[in-house]
Amino acid sequence: MATLAIVGAGRGLGAAVARRFGREGFSIALISRDQAKLDALAERLESEGVTARGYSADVRDGAALEAALTAAAKDLGPITALQYSPLPARAYLEPVLDLTPELALDALSFSALGLITAARTVLPAMREAGEGTIILINGGTSVKARAGFSGTSVAFPAESAYGEMLHEALSDEGVRVFQLVIPGSIPKLSIDGGVDGVAERIWELHTSTTEFRTMLIPLEEGRE
Repeated sequence: MATLAIVGAGRGLGAAVARRFGREGFSIALISRDQAKLDALAERLESEGVTARGYSADVRDGAALEAALTAAAKDLGPITALQYSPLPARAYLEPVLDLTPELALDALSFSALGLITAARTVLPAMREAGEGTIILINGGTSVKARAGFSGTSVAFPAESAYGEMLHEALSDEGVRVFQLVIPGSIPKLSIDGGVDGVAERIWELHTSTTEFRTMLIPLEEGRE
């Protein structure tokens, strides 16, 4: 059975994507820091007919993230799709004059280094199978820096660069790497279908051969 791992799973977009992929027969591995919340979400999805299990890990802890993804593959089957979408901490949305090296490093660990760990964990099986999808979900500062959102303005572009390099390096191997840029809070954006509409766009990316970056809406219509 195909397995989708959602890094940064929660009750909003993560749950909507889990339901969308679940309708296509995917098992869902839910990964975030709070095991109790993951268990509650998995139970809710299971009641709706979606096979789901939760695995706790902090994306800044590479060993824990690798262990969670490895356990998920063992329990549910090889991970054939990965969504990397942890929600940035409020601390990463500080003005640039308040940005410290320590905070910048933390933001980079959360975004870029976490993605690198996740990708290196799931890619061997994907490359061996000759198919797979990795989808990055980022805010608008991945394409345009904002002085009031200094942490993500530093970290999201690094994550984007790594994803785009993977997209190029794996293009001939059947493994696709995409980025969906969501320039603002989904509830505040005028998106057809709301969060379920965004989940549908993510499913479309999974089944497409599009270019690396897709903007959910034009950057000027949203906010970080």
